[in-house]
Amino acid sequence: MNYSKYLNYLLIIIGCIVAIYAQAGEEQDVVILILGIVILMFGLFRISSGIPSKRDTDQDQQIKQEEDV
Repeated sequence: MNYSKYLNYLLIIIGCIVAIYAQAGEEQDVVILILGIVILMFGLFRISSGIPSKRDTDQDQQIKQEEDV
């Protein structure tokens, strides 16, 4: 199984929960809020690094078309 994918989603969920928890109280804890945002962004970064860019796929298609000709 690909546990890395589940870890990414888990990081995003934990980051959201921590950030919401930091905002929920009357006295906002900035350090916990920043920690939650950092965890959230790290999970999003890990997911987005696995998505190929559009430019790469267009270049791959052009190379395949040139090879077919």
